[in-house]
Formats: sequence, C-alpha cells, structure tokens
Amino acid sequence: MAAITNFEDFAKRILKIVFWLLIILPMVILPLFYIFYVLPIEISCNFNVLNCSQKIDWSLALYMFDPTKMNPLDPTSYISQLGLGATSPLFKVSTFPGLTFAALLSSMVIWYERKLLAKMQYRVGPLYAGRIEGILQSFADLFKLLFKEIVIPAKADALFFISVPFALMAASGALLAVIPISPTNYIALSPYSLLIAIAILGFFPIITVLAGWASSNKFSFIGGIRALYQMISYEIPLIISVLSVVILAGGSLDLMGIVNAQSKIWFIIPALLAAIVFYLTAMAEVERIPFDIPEADSELVAGWLTEYTSMVFGVINLAIYIKLYALSSLFTLLFLGGWQGPAPIPALAWFLIKTLIVMTIFIIPRGFNPRVRLDQLIGLGWLWLIGLSFANVFIAVILRASGLL
Repeated sequence: MAAITNFEDFAKRILKIVFWLLIILPMVILPLFYIFYVLPIEISCNFNVLNCSQKIDWSLALYMFDPTKMNPLDPTSYISQLGLGATSPLFKVSTFPGLTFAALLSSMVIWYERKLLAKMQYRVGPLYAGRIEGILQSFADLFKLLFKEIVIPAKADALFFISVPFALMAASGALLAVIPISPTNYIALSPYSLLIAIAILGFFPIITVLAGWASSNKFSFIGGIRALYQMISYEIPLIISVLSVVILAGGSLDLMGIVNAQSKIWFIIPALLAAIVFYLTAMAEVERIPFDIPEADSELVAGWLTEYTSMVFGVINLAIYIKLYALSSLFTLLFLGGWQGPAPIPALAWFLIKTLIVMTIFIIPRGFNPRVRLDQLIGLGWLWLIGLSFANVFIAVILRASGLL
C-alpha cells in the first residue's frame, strides 16, 4: 500500500474507503432490512394479524415510471412512505434543520474563525488542507482526531468521563429542536419554545462541572468550579434581558410569535440594552474570550477540557460551536427580526445571513481582547448587566403601555 505523504493522498485514501463502504454496506443492510422489517410486516398482513391499510407500496421502489402513462413518478413518494422524507421528524432532527446541518455549518464557521483571526493578527491561518485557503482544514482535523487514541486517566470515572461529550452534544442538539429558522423550517413548535431554550441552557454548567469532576484532575476541577461561578453571574441578566423581548412581543414565549411581532420594527432598536446584555451573557455561556475563564489555557492548561483527547475532544468542540450557532440564532430571532427581510431574498437566506453576522460579532473579540478575571466577570454581571437588564424592562413596559409598540 502506497505511503501517505500529504493531505491529498490522505483524502484520496479516505474517499476510497468511503466508496467501498457505500458499495458493500447496502449489500448487507438491505437484506437484513428485508428479513427483519419488511418480511414480518408482509407475513402479518397476509394472515390478517395487522391492519394493513397503510401498507407500503413496495412497487414504487421497482418502477420509477408509470407503466401506463410513462410519466416520471415523484421519487420522494417512496421515501415518504418509509417515513424518511424531507418533512418527516427523523429527517428534520438528523439532517435539516437539525444536527447534520448545524454540524456542517459549525465546521465551516471553525475554518472561517481561524482565517478571520489570522487576518486580524497578520497571520496566514489554515492554508494547505484544500486548495482554496485551507477550506478543508476542519475536515482534516476531524480525520486526525478519528484516528487518535482515546486516553482515559487512570483515576477518572470512566463512565461519566466518556458520557460528558455526548451529554454536551445532546444538550446542544436539544437547543436546535426549538429554534425555527424560517416559517416552514423547524423541528418542533411550542408556545413555550423560548422558555424551553432558556431551561436547556441551564444544563451546560452542570455538564462542565461533571466533566471537571470525572477527569480527576485539579485543573479540570478548577475549570468546572469556575464555570459555576460564571453561571451565577450571567444567568440572571440573560433571563432578564429576554424578559424585555417577551414584554415587547405582548407576552409571547413562542419564538415564532416573537419574530412575527417584529414585522414593523426589530426589537434591537427598543431593546438595545437588552441586546447588549444578551450578547455579553451569551459570550460567557459559550466561554469565549474575554470570558473563557473556565478554560484559561495560560492558567489551567485547558481547564475542564484538559484530559480530553481524540474524538471525544472533537465531539466537545463541535457541541460548543453548535451551541454558538444556536445562541446566534436566538439573538437573530429575538432582536433582528429572524427571517424577515426584503422579499427577493428567501426567508431562510435572510436568517442565515443575520446569524452568520452575529456569529462573526461573537468571534471578533477573540482577536484582540485579553481575558478578564473571575472577580471582574462576577462584578460585571451582578452590578452592570443586571442594572442594564432591568432598565430595558422598564423601557419595554413604558413602550408597551403607551401603545408605541
């Protein structure tokens, strides 16, 4: 077997593996699917054990053209019968607008962040993985992590240590479930979707503390404790800042209703103070500079991430960037009118443009800001951010009571 000497050789090897997997796997999976799923249904229907009024028409899988009119049939009809169509819950959760879409977008944002910060600091950034400005660097990192060894410290609690990355990914994915990205693209609708999103955010510091404790490392544990201190300082201002938006939207806790309430004016104008508070507290939520105190590489090696290696480290980082995307989406929905914009551009495109702009604003401070101390963050949260949040609540009440909004 030829030696791998550069990224192109590595990518070709991976593509060959994927190619043969795509050929071999259907030869194994399809017979098993027929034996264990299709055949029992067919037998039960023949013996009238099941009500087969909704029985799948398997002929659509064999005949892609109408034999009488020779008109092409819609190929999605067969997929829809299997419950795998574009409107099925499984597709929404796994593909779009769910986890796969968010993961791919987050991977591109990682590359975008590295290039943007490199330009800000007069560096090159990713260059070789991909012929265009190292655009495949995130995928090169993914393949590198996949082939690294997962190291579990000898004194660590192995069960919790391995569970934390997937719990973090599950919490990030749960945020996506209640965030609509257009009037027709969403996973689930709820009249309390905003409340659900805020409740889910409360789980992240607990997961961080669990990671620090399970690692049995003093740096990891200190990082977890710092995450708890951060939560105390930013959680209350975050909730109060959202309260201003709820008041302006007529008491609605539905993100879809909040977006519709901004048809005349975006809430960032009457709730500018709340938007600033939400931005700063969201920065603390995703532990980005200048609020990366729980990680603090110059003090704690990598904080609560110190002991994580290989793909479990990759899962944690991907979950963090998915959470960054979710919080940027929340900011867009709450303050920037969501997907509303001039008609020639589709609603989904407006939402993604606004969200990417917000993510850029989250990224930029990393290029020039120093890290604040923990006591400075606590003072900022309890003194200034809570005061600004309450001030905007009073402004929202006055605007709503006077009929201006």
